[in-house]
Amino acid sequence: MNKCGYVAVVGRPNVGKSTLINHILGQKLNITSRKPQTTRHNLLGIKTEGNFQAIYVDTPGMHQSQTKAINRIMNRSAESVIHDVDVVVFVVDKLKWMDGDQRVLDKLAHIKCPLILVINKVDQIEDKGDLLPFLEMLSQKRHFDEIIPLSALTGVSVDHLESLIYERLPENDHFFDEDQITDKSERFLAAEIIREKLMRQLGKELPYSTTVEIERYKEEAKTTHIHALIYVERDSQKNIVIGQGGKRLKLIGSEARRDIEALIDNKVMLSLWVKVKKGWSDDDSALKSLGF
Repeated sequence: MNKCGYVAVVGRPNVGKSTLINHILGQKLNITSRKPQTTRHNLLGIKTEGNFQAIYVDTPGMHQSQTKAINRIMNRSAESVIHDVDVVVFVVDKLKWMDGDQRVLDKLAHIKCPLILVINKVDQIEDKGDLLPFLEMLSQKRHFDEIIPLSALTGVSVDHLESLIYERLPENDHFFDEDQITDKSERFLAAEIIREKLMRQLGKELPYSTTVEIERYKEEAKTTHIHALIYVERDSQKNIVIGQGGKRLKLIGSEARRDIEALIDNKVMLSLWVKVKKGWSDDDSALKSLGF
């Protein structure tokens, strides 16, 4: 008997959704950072084990602020998923319950599929005795099919979460080949890797005003040639990305090239350019052209 279904991983920004999916897949597929808004697209990660195939949908964090077009698009993207899946995994951050968590829970009020609550980052809880009252508080908020504390970073209890998901998958033939791990192209994943390096290098200077577009992706026998545009919104931001004497851009390129080579198992020649596209994050047509 084959079982196959879609699993949405939801939560407010920065609770560890992408880290959890990367650990389940055993491969870094989704970019991660300490900053909210790291995930901007619904991304499918596929794991096949014997008769089971779980298709994980990593959703953008649901935002309270919808002042910019990109935030509204990300919210719609996350919310559209939850009514078309077989299991929802709702991730919260250790002992924190914030307005953003309640907002996500409100969005889940009418789902009909099983709902599993994950309390992530339990490895960071010094006094595990604090966990029990937090669990009791959460259990009063609504009925959850399961509540499971775990650590996506260290892997503690992640295998238990997977077994709970597998139990709830419907009987289905597998939708994807058993060796396929995502529906996204290598071109898309290359852009995401570059964006991750941007976010990690820029710190608090320029977290959300950048995006990446792959202008050229050409595979040859021994080398893949990638030309990528990094868009910023203002001239001053362009200088920040490039850095003094171009050092920061070179470092971003070097780190991204290394990860892309590991992903595609081929030598990569990566060229980066920084371009100003004023107001791209609040312009619906610009966002559409950039793949949002």
